[in-house]
Amino acid sequence: MACQGWESYGRWWRLLVLFGGIAAVLAVLPALLGGPPGRAGGSAPPGAAVGWGFTHTRFSADGGDPAATARVRRLLTSGGGLAQDQAIMGWGADNPEPSRGHYDFGALDRRVGFVRASGGTLVITLCCAPDWMKGGESGADRTDWSRSALETAPAPAHYQDFADLAATVARRYPDVRHFIVWNEFKGFWDEAGNRWDYEGYTRLYNLVYRALKKTGEDVMVGGPYPVMDSVAPDDPHASPAVRGAWGAMDQRVLDAFSYWNTHKAGADFTVVDGASYPRGGAPRPDEFTATDKLTAVGAWVRRRTHGLPLWWAEYYVEPGDGAAGWSEPHRVAVQAAGMIALVRGGAETGFYWNPEQRTGPGCPGCLWTPTDRADGGRPLPMYDLVSRFAAAFPPGTTYRTVSVDPAAASGLRVLASDRTVLVVNTRDRTTGARVDGGRLRLRPYEVRWLDR
Repeated sequence: MACQGWESYGRWWRLLVLFGGIAAVLAVLPALLGGPPGRAGGSAPPGAAVGWGFTHTRFSADGGDPAATARVRRLLTSGGGLAQDQAIMGWGADNPEPSRGHYDFGALDRRVGFVRASGGTLVITLCCAPDWMKGGESGADRTDWSRSALETAPAPAHYQDFADLAATVARRYPDVRHFIVWNEFKGFWDEAGNRWDYEGYTRLYNLVYRALKKTGEDVMVGGPYPVMDSVAPDDPHASPAVRGAWGAMDQRVLDAFSYWNTHKAGADFTVVDGASYPRGGAPRPDEFTATDKLTAVGAWVRRRTHGLPLWWAEYYVEPGDGAAGWSEPHRVAVQAAGMIALVRGGAETGFYWNPEQRTGPGCPGCLWTPTDRADGGRPLPMYDLVSRFAAAFPPGTTYRTVSVDPAAASGLRVLASDRTVLVVNTRDRTTGARVDGGRLRLRPYEVRWLDR
């Protein structure tokens, strides 16, 4: 029944577009999704959503030339800080427990210190696991940093050891309130069954959840952080119900999420990730329409979690991490459309992946210029989008209807609060339109911010 409701919603949305009401859905969306985003009849603790920010990866602004790193700190602080996510092992952090009971938090301390100094809200992702928990050798100099090793899950016999490590991390950083358990079901694929080992992940999650809750009353925990893969509609694993012009969801990941949701010990927020395009394919039928998948996924998740705050730990709108060859205005426009789609699906928290690369031929989609040189750390167009979106649409935002010129509505994406209107031109040509009572002339792929 719920899936049939989504199909009805899709037809209703297309009618709105035809009549020029592309933004009107924002005013009625909370009713469709069972309440305002991030609110679940008082079941979620205050602060369970942290807003929009970015994830630190291997290279970030905690390292490099002192002038450049200081420039990024000032940039972030001047904007009021952003939510920032960091893993406990990998992506810039060393092995936190090279051997049982012996810890090395030097690299993680440096990242945590950077987030604190930049005024950000820190989120810790509890991934990945030390080698000795997954069949490898003990010792810092024996850590296997290959991708296959890093993405191996703890052995079941070490689930409690990993939970104990999570609790140690929480006690080390008492100002951190938000923890995500694991990352993308890494190491939990069941080759023989051709499905996710969601039973194993849920056992790990529940042990970690209980261990973290013992470290402080204000600690908040979320999962399961699956990749919400979509496939072609005729794929044998295509969901018969959750589908649209963008493709169809992989039923196996929906099954995994449903199992966790039924058997979890508890959760303060729900975490997913995914791309607007299908696994191994190009956006369907185009890069802007493809972002409707993010809305569909969010709506599906929130119906099943009864409005539990929804986080996107990662979200992608461009295949190949910049390999599509888009111009930066094009890239920013699709990203903006994707973030609007996330909000439509009920999300209040999302993390942009990969804020920095080292010196090289360009840096498509980066937030700032590389900090390994003195003149680095300068904001790029994507930083402007992410930081302004975070400031304009924080958790708890009430979204409003704005009038949109019917003739131009199909080529625009619009999001509005009481104070701000975000308008995205999805066309590769100049577009004129009347939005919220004012006449606009938008350049190709222009992202325009309006005060109300």
